[in-house]
Amino acid sequence: MNKEDIKSIVELLANPKRIAIIPHRSPDGDAMGSTLALYHFLLKLNHVPTVIAPNEFPDFLAWMPGSEKVLIYENDRENTSKILQDAEVIFTLDFNALHRTGEMEKVLSQLQVPFVMIDHHQSPESYAAFTYSDTNFGSTCEMIYNFISFLDKKQIIDKTIATCLYTGILTDSGSFRFPKTTGTTHRIIADLIDLGVENTQIPIWLFDNSSYNSVQLLGRALQNMIVIPERKTAYITLSQKELDEFRYQKGDTEGIVNYGLSIKGIHLAAIFIEHRDENIIKISFRSQGNFDVNQFARNHFNGGGHINAAGGKSYENMENTVSKFKNLLSAITI
Repeated sequence: MNKEDIKSIVELLANPKRIAIIPHRSPDGDAMGSTLALYHFLLKLNHVPTVIAPNEFPDFLAWMPGSEKVLIYENDRENTSKILQDAEVIFTLDFNALHRTGEMEKVLSQLQVPFVMIDHHQSPESYAAFTYSDTNFGSTCEMIYNFISFLDKKQIIDKTIATCLYTGILTDSGSFRFPKTTGTTHRIIADLIDLGVENTQIPIWLFDNSSYNSVQLLGRALQNMIVIPERKTAYITLSQKELDEFRYQKGDTEGIVNYGLSIKGIHLAAIFIEHRDENIIKISFRSQGNFDVNQFARNHFNGGGHINAAGGKSYENMENTVSKFKNLLSAITI
C-alpha cells in the first residue's frame, strides 16, 4: 500500500463513521479473523463498524470475540441491505471480486462510497478506491496487522484483536506449514502471543472440537478416497446422501482435502462434495510444490485461489465432474 493511499485512509478514518466490513461467502478462519480484528480495531477508534457475512460461518469459529455481533445477509436481507446503503466506508477482506459475496454483490455493486480492499489472492478486480493486494502473504490477517501498523496504530492492538489475527494466520497457514509462512509471519505471531493470545487453546477450539457426526463423516470421506499414484494424485467424493446420513453442518468438511496430501508421494489432492440445494459440486484443491491449483481451478472449474490451495465448482453431476478431473490429469505435469 503506497504512502498516498495510507494518508488518504488516515484522513478517511479521522472522524467517526458508519463502516461495513465484508468477508467472502462461506467465510473461513482468515475471513472471520480479519473482519473481526478490523471490527474491534475500528471500535477503538470510535467508529460504528458492522461485520456482514454473506452467509453463515462454521460453528468452530463461533468462539471468536465479536462473532455474536456478525450479521448474516442471507438471514436478513432487508436490514443488512439498509446498513450497507447507509455505510460511509466499506471494507472487503479476504476476497478481491464482488461475486465472491454471492447475492450481496447486487447491493455492493450499486454503492457509491469508498471501498477498501485488503486481500492476498490473485487477479484483484478494480472496484475499490483503496487496494492493498499482495499474493506474497499467506493470510489476510497478516495484512491487517500490517495495515494497522501503516496507520501508526499498532499500539491499539490488544488481546482481543490479537486473538482474531492469530486465528486467521494459524488457519490460512495450515498451522504454519504452508510455503508462504515466513520469518515475518512468526515474528508477528510472537507479537500476538506477547499480547496474551491463548496460543495453546486456540488450536483446540478450532480443530479438537468436532461433533461425533463430523468425525463419522471424515471416516466415510477417507473410505471414499481414491489414490492415483502414477499421477501423484488423491481425491475424495462425498455425495449429498452421505452428507445427510451424517447430519452435515457447515464446516464439517473443512480440512478433509488435506488428508490426501498426507500420503507419501501425493502432490495433488481434491475433494468433490455434492450440494443439491445449490445444484453444484463444490471442489477444493490442494497441492505441494509448483503445481498451480489456482490456475487449474480457474481454467477448468469456475474457481481460483492460491497456487497451492484453491476452490471451484461444477454444474455437472458427480460422475461427470470426477470423469472430467481424471481426464485432465493425463494432460498435466504434477
